[in-house]
Amino acid sequence: MGAVLALDRLLETRRVWRGQPRTAFPEVAPHPTGHPALDARLPGGGWPPSALSEVLLASPGVGELALVWPTLARLSQQQQTVVLIAPPHLPHAPAWARAGLALSQVQVVQASPRDALWAAEQCLRSAACAAVLCWPQQADDRALRRLQVAAETGQCLGFSFRDARHARNPSPAALRLQLDDGQVRVLKCRGGLAPAQPLPLAVAH
Repeated sequence: MGAVLALDRLLETRRVWRGQPRTAFPEVAPHPTGHPALDARLPGGGWPPSALSEVLLASPGVGELALVWPTLARLSQQQQTVVLIAPPHLPHAPAWARAGLALSQVQVVQASPRDALWAAEQCLRSAACAAVLCWPQQADDRALRRLQVAAETGQCLGFSFRDARHARNPSPAALRLQLDDGQVRVLKCRGGLAPAQPLPLAVAH
């Protein structure tokens, strides 16, 4: 039988490592989308926090901004920064103001398609932004995964707007929505099953 040694002695001689008490990280509540019917279908009742949400579009201008404006308005009114990375069109400031956004909190970054992914990742990871919107033109699974990890690291809301043809490809985004003909379909939602039926998207602005 081996010698019996006092635990204190083992700790003093660093022969045993003392573990630290496990600290539970506080759970971050989802951000309401501002669309009650959609919130009712999403796990937790809104956009997944600290995560990338992917919005797939049949064509630009089908309501994607109306989908995110309520959340962006609330964040900007709380003096939190919203960043747009290489938007396909220059944002129309009066429309964004009518949607309730504090324009002083909205930043636009112009970048080439290649640099846009890098800029989006840096902004997501920085912990200085509440929400980052990007329109990646050439993003594979690896690039999207980097955005997802960056959103988790920076505890930021990430929104990626892409063509609907990418719906058939897997994505690491925590949430995937598809917009078409005034409806929003949940393709994937972390923490729950995607509802089978699409929902009408009420465009208030």
